[in-house]
Amino acid sequence: MARFLYSVTMSLDGFIAGPGGDMSWLTPYIGPDPTVGEVIGRIGALLVGGRTFRGDDPHRGTEQEGKPFGGGWSGPQFVLSHRPPENPAPGVTFVDDLDRAVALAAAAAGDRYVNILGATTARACLRAGVLDEILTFIAPVLLGDGVRLFDEPGGTNVALERISVGHAPMASNLWFRVVR
Repeated sequence: MARFLYSVTMSLDGFIAGPGGDMSWLTPYIGPDPTVGEVIGRIGALLVGGRTFRGDDPHRGTEQEGKPFGGGWSGPQFVLSHRPPENPAPGVTFVDDLDRAVALAAAAAGDRYVNILGATTARACLRAGVLDEILTFIAPVLLGDGVRLFDEPGGTNVALERISVGHAPMASNLWFRVVR
């Protein structure tokens, strides 16, 4: 059975994208990390938010631009969006309903991870009770503004259980299980 993983790189002050969704801040921190390699090898499908899918790319201007994990992964992608393009890319399915997107991604992933990309989509999966794990790569930078890792107006408490802590040349990582 598929498990849902939100994996993301964030600044030390908790931002996963800069102001306006800018991802250029991430480029200097992309580098070899054994945990990234491990996770990529365990992903069966992506569940991507529409803004993330259409958003900025830290690989802009390179041959890795537009490819998941800079070309390190390929497979089925399910984009949660009410505005599908006229000609979607092969392997990309646009879905306008969270429950349907979750079901399709889980079926495609089989017993592997459904990797969630996008803060709003991850928050929706958490609210729906389907988010199983969170893997955060912490880059040694302070952004000061942008898109937060987790933003819940009015606040909430989500209990997490630590799975592992790791270090690589470009980032440290914290891996948690969502406690239900």
